[in-house]
Order: sequence, then structure tokens, then C-alpha cells
Amino acid sequence: MPQRRSHVAPSAAQTELATALAALRESAEAPVDFPEDVIAEAEASTATVPELDLRDIPFATLDPEGSRDRDQAFHLARDGSGYTVRYAIADVPGFVVPGGAVDAEARRRGQTLYAADGSIPLHPRVLSEDRASLLADVDRPALVWTFALDSAGVVSTFRLERALIRSRAQLDYATTQMSLDLGEDGPAALLPEIGALRMEQERLRGGASLNLPDEEVVRAQDGTYAIERRSPLPVEEWNAQLSLMTGMAAATLMLDAGVGILRTMPEPDDAAFETFRHQTEALGRPWTTGTYGEYLRNLDRADPMTLPVLEAASSLFRGAGYLVFDGETPKDAVQAAIAAPYAHATAPLRRLVDRWALAICLAASNGTPAPEWARASLAELPALMQESGQRASRLNAATINSVEAALLTPLVGSTMEATVIELRGERAAIQLADPAVTATAPLPMGAKPGDVVQLRVARADIAKGEVEFAI
Repeated sequence: MPQRRSHVAPSAAQTELATALAALRESAEAPVDFPEDVIAEAEASTATVPELDLRDIPFATLDPEGSRDRDQAFHLARDGSGYTVRYAIADVPGFVVPGGAVDAEARRRGQTLYAADGSIPLHPRVLSEDRASLLADVDRPALVWTFALDSAGVVSTFRLERALIRSRAQLDYATTQMSLDLGEDGPAALLPEIGALRMEQERLRGGASLNLPDEEVVRAQDGTYAIERRSPLPVEEWNAQLSLMTGMAAATLMLDAGVGILRTMPEPDDAAFETFRHQTEALGRPWTTGTYGEYLRNLDRADPMTLPVLEAASSLFRGAGYLVFDGETPKDAVQAAIAAPYAHATAPLRRLVDRWALAICLAASNGTPAPEWARASLAELPALMQESGQRASRLNAATINSVEAALLTPLVGSTMEATVIELRGERAAIQLADPAVTATAPLPMGAKPGDVVQLRVARADIAKGEVEFAI
């Protein structure tokens, strides 16, 4: 599924869209500006310089182009028939004072929000995009995970330490993918090899990755907006395996320590599996053998029917939440899609809960008790993360809806082809090819998932983010 971008041309619709997006940003319940005391504390904060010095290790970061909130840096090396993987995480627990102004504001925000015209950060930018960020060519304190992997990619040992590091390269996905495709040497040269081994371990565990195409609003240099829909590059999936491996290690440490917070998701029930089987049959790509993870992994990404299948599969990946424990090991600790206990512990610049997980893991790795501040506030985290997650989802959905309405405004009255993705009672989720718009619409009699139908654009309201189709 190649990258596709649909633009809103400069026009009255563009002006109306800019107004609508600004209004959405104002209503996001997470203002861009921070209170003065939060800024002052962030500007004055400094992390203790770690005793362990790993600046001779050539770490590198890998993120979307232009990103400055760099949470992770990696270093990959062969070790006999296996590998050593170092994964450094920004030392946010070292910068944020528990109970301080930055801490309180971060709890109020929960996570970084991404709007069409910029981000609404979790922490003041002096921390998230400067002092705590693992930017290239500057010394940074970090929490460094060191993994020993065997020839099959199985983790044999791991540890977590606070260390001083210096990233040497600031990589982006597209450029790195091109470099890897050309067989060039570089910091990510072993990533395809290690990533593939970890993906095989995921398969053997019974895990399943749902790599839906990304749909996001982007702003061009000329001020116009567009919806970009693209499938993740292979390098993004390989890189994600490093994060998953770290999250599983964090869960192991916390479970062994008897205190922590896990990211969980229940196994889909029989009814959900049966519904998905029927949907794959209706789409002409029946799931008949193997696990649902194996089925999803074997889908042909170039097949136009893969998108409707993946959209249908999203119903299997529901119910994710956070599980807090202290003193008693939880019974249902598995994240079903990963098929292992798992914790969020790799994005502390952008997600609140990771700071707690990292602080507890560091103590566990050092053989010391979990910090009292983390223990005392663990129970608050699930509600804070749920609230911020809902806020992020509302902002993202409303932003996309307004841009889609702007894309369709010049086409009101026109008839267009749409692919049916999923039936929803008397209506259905549909996908337009150009412009790249996903919406709900009434269907002609007898239409089913996978069919291409003719629909008329009846109405488009940019301010409300609403579009309406007619048969």
C-alpha cells in the first residue's frame, strides 16, 4: 500500500480549515503554553551526571524527520554468534522533581498531543526538545538497557543502568530505509537482521502486530494541509521490535519486584474471532488456518483488499488498559497482541506512565526498593492515561474530520467511487481513493465489504468536521 497524500488547495476552504483547526487546538484541554512556575522549574532543572560513562558507544536515534523529542537511542553490535543491543532512554526521572511544578503539569496533560499545526507537549520544550532529549552530538544522561541476544534473537540476559551517553547520528525513517535498501553500512545496518529475528520470536510466542496504514494530517511549507496515508516502512517495524523487547524486559523487572504498572490487553473472545472470520470471507481473503497473528503477517501489503482486512482486524485489538500492582503479582498480566507481559517504558518525554515504569525498573535492576513517590502515586496513573488517551483520540479524529471535509468541499454534488471497508448496520465504513478519505455512508442494496460503489458527495461542513454521502 503505497504512500498517498491528498491536498487541500489554497482557497476559501483552506482559510475556513485553518480557522477550524485553530479552534480544535484551543479546545484540546491541554494548552500549548505552560504556567510560569513550570517553565522556571524546567529551566532550572538538571539531572545528576551518572558515574557510568558510555560516551564511547556510538549511539544513534531513529525518528520521523524533524523530530526533536528523541526518547530513544540504540547501538547494535555482533557478539559471537549473537548480538548486543543497547537501548538508551531519555532520563526524564532524573530531570523531573516528584511533587514539583513540572510533575504536576505533566500529570494534568498525560501525554504529548499532536495537532495539525504542531504538538502540544507533555513537558516544557526546554526539557522535551533540548536538555532531556537524546539529540546528536551532545552529552546526555540516559537510562540504558543492555540486552544479550543469541543467534535466534532470544534475550539471554539484560540489565538497566543510568549512564552518560552521546548520540552520534540523528536518523530518520525514509533516509535510513533507502540506505538499508542499498546495503550501505551505518548505525542501523544490523537493524533488519535483529528486527527480523525478533519478529520471528513474536510469531513463536503467538503474538500479532497490526500495522494499519498511518493516517495523519500534515502541513506543507506553503501553509496548506493534507491527509497522508501510508503503510509503515520495514525499518519502522524493525525499530518497533527494539521497543517491544524493552517493554517486555521492563514488565519482567516489575513483576519480579512485585510492584509496577503494565500495559495489558485481553485475548479476543470466540465471538470476536468468529465475526472476523466472517469478515475475511466476505472480503474474499478468508482466514482458514493458523493463528490470527500468522494470518495478518502473511497478508500481501500490495493487495488492495489488505486494508479492509486490517480495518476489520482492529476489532480484535480492543480493551487495552493499565494494570497497577504492589505486593501481589497479577494473574492476568499478558498483553495479548504481544503474547507476553509488557510495559510502556520507552517514551518518557511524550508519555507520563513511562517515567514511573523506568524509575521502578531502575530500582529493581539495582536491587533497591521502588521510589516511594512512584509507589504512592501508581494508582492514579490508569485514570490519568485513559483521560489523556481519550483527549488525544478526540483531537486526532476531529482534525482528520475537518481536513476530510475541506478536501470534499469542492466536490459536493459530484459522484465518486468508494470501497466498502466494513458494514455498520444500514451504513458502512468506506474509503475513497482520491482524495484519501475514510467515512461512513449509506450503501446500495446488496453491497458488501470489498465492493466498489458509486456515492454522491451530498454535504461537507469544515467547521463541524462532517461529510455526508448519498447513494
